[in-house]
Amino acid sequence: MKIIEIKNLYKTLDHKVIYRDLNLTVNKGETLVIVGRIGCGKSVLLKHIIGIMRPDKGEVWVHGRNINKVKLKTLDSLRKKIGMVFQGAALFDSLTVAENVCFYLSEHTNISQKERYKIAEETLYKVGLKDILEKYPADLSGGMKKRVGIARAIAYNPEVILYDEPTTGLDPITADAIDSLIKNLHVKLNVTGVVVTHDMKSAYKIADRIAMIYNGNIIAEGTPEEIRNSDSPYVRQFVNGSSEGPIPVI
Repeated sequence: MKIIEIKNLYKTLDHKVIYRDLNLTVNKGETLVIVGRIGCGKSVLLKHIIGIMRPDKGEVWVHGRNINKVKLKTLDSLRKKIGMVFQGAALFDSLTVAENVCFYLSEHTNISQKERYKIAEETLYKVGLKDILEKYPADLSGGMKKRVGIARAIAYNPEVILYDEPTTGLDPITADAIDSLIKNLHVKLNVTGVVVTHDMKSAYKIADRIAMIYNGNIIAEGTPEEIRNSDSPYVRQFVNGSSEGPIPVI
């Protein structure tokens, strides 16, 4: 079953072509990892999926609805089914961890403060954190901030979670722990995941399927094993992290 479907997507930003007739499908229950070089449009694609950005041409379908043609009320309803983990966690410095985790619930529901506190406590436990409800982001390590960002994304039980470079800025050990968390939550919560990254180690670990963006389009799709053994010189150069090959070094 298709949860997200991107059809013939075209997008230009600051006179630079980002997508050229890009097509991509995300199936229910899978974790799709989108890889590609920095600046290729990975994060921009997530913004199209949640309707923050609109295509110049093409369609973005979420849960069977073309999100660029629905009314704002319907779009808000669709967004409630999607959790977003931002690059760098994007926590509010002036709010406690509990307030960060339940920010959406406090803004968009009538759940009492006591109930929100309990939800925050339970959600933080799911991501391996406890006894930090009253702390502030400045008190946390980089890995803890990432976990709090993930807790905020799952606090309202979304059906889809979007991850924007979830391991950027972390040391290899902490990054691997975040990858393990993403993989475990996928199973425990039975959610669909879309992860953008340029870290192939992370991609291989958490993906059911990998798609690579290059020159405005999806140039390869497949299981981690299929991508690892791809015959494409573009894919081989990227996954091997080589400066030698058809992709120019800029």
